[in-house]
Amino acid sequence: MTTCTQIEDFLAQKRLAIIGVSRNPKDFTRTMFEEFQRRDYVVSPVNPGVDEIDGHRCYARVCDIESPVDGALLMIKPAATERVVRECEAAGIRRIWMYRAAGRGAVSPSAVRFCEVNGMSVIAGECPFMFLPATPWLHRLHGLCRKLTGSYPA
Repeated sequence: MTTCTQIEDFLAQKRLAIIGVSRNPKDFTRTMFEEFQRRDYVVSPVNPGVDEIDGHRCYARVCDIESPVDGALLMIKPAATERVVRECEAAGIRRIWMYRAAGRGAVSPSAVRFCEVNGMSVIAGECPFMFLPATPWLHRLHGLCRKLTGSYPA
């Protein structure tokens, strides 16, 4: 189960990989990428089908990133998540966030188990926008609804 302590620890890291950043500038993955950059994170985009995102080199795999990263935000289909968390573990990335706003998002039960067995901190679901300071009102409202329903991380 994800805790607020895990979320705070992940967001305290300033070097992140965002895996699954789309080439489409209107895609939500790009919004997330841009938001982390705006907040002074050093963000490495990962997508094997893209060479560059907004002037930043885009890496095919997390192990291709030259500078070490402290966490990986996965914005991919669950079918790819297990492979990617194994790559993250091999690259020494110990903090994993499997994005989810609706539906399954990037969450894969087998990938969650892999992370737990290998001592990796895993946030299985959640949208970072709900937890970033001074986030837009819609995301704060989403967080409030989750608190009222008892589904907000403890």
